[in-house]
Amino acid sequence: MAKTKNLRITLVRSQFGQKPKTRACVETLGLSKIRQSVEHPDTPDVRGLLAVVDHLVEVEEA
Repeated sequence: MAKTKNLRITLVRSQFGQKPKTRACVETLGLSKIRQSVEHPDTPDVRGLLAVVDHLVEVEEA
């Protein structure tokens, strides 16, 4: 059984002034406050969300 990689996603910039679609993607990832971190599996769905909010978050493999 292959072990899936996890991504640690940290919100580093404010959502203030962003488009509604961008805000929705940040909320879907489970982030609400600056410097808050969450872990998600490395899947195409999560990568798609990260493509929309890449200017607001930092991503590292966990």
